[in-house]
Amino acid sequence: VQLQASGGGLVQAGGSLRLSCAASGDILSSWHIGWFRQAPGQERENVAAITWRNGKTYYAESVKGRFAISRDTAKNAVNLQMNGLKPEDTAVYYCALRRLLVPTPFSTFAYNYNDWGQGTQVTVSS
Repeated sequence: VQLQASGGGLVQAGGSLRLSCAASGDILSSWHIGWFRQAPGQERENVAAITWRNGKTYYAESVKGRFAISRDTAKNAVNLQMNGLKPEDTAVYYCALRRLLVPTPFSTFAYNYNDWGQGTQVTVSS
C-alpha cells in the first residue's frame, strides 16, 4: 500500500487546513492510519490515529479539541481537519499505516507503523 499525503500549506495562526492521505491499495479492517508530525530538531510525534474498522480515534493532548481525524472508506482515504492552528503546529506532517492482524490498542510510536507517505509541510505564522 502506498500513501500520498496532501493539503499542507501556509496559514495564519487561528486558521484551518485539511490534510488528506490517499491509499493506493486495500486497507484491511484491523489496520490503523495515523498522522505524525516532525518539526526541525524534534522527534516525530503522533498527533492522531484512527481504526479503519470502526473509526475509533486517538488524539495527542496538544491537538485535542482542534484537530479531527476521519476516514473515507469509499475513497480509501483519511483526512485530518486542523482548526485553531498555532505556530507550534508548524511541522512536516506524515500519514502512516500500521498493519495489524487483530484489533489492537493505539500506539504512538512511529516504529510500530509500517508504511509512510512522503510528508506535507504545514507552516503557521504568528
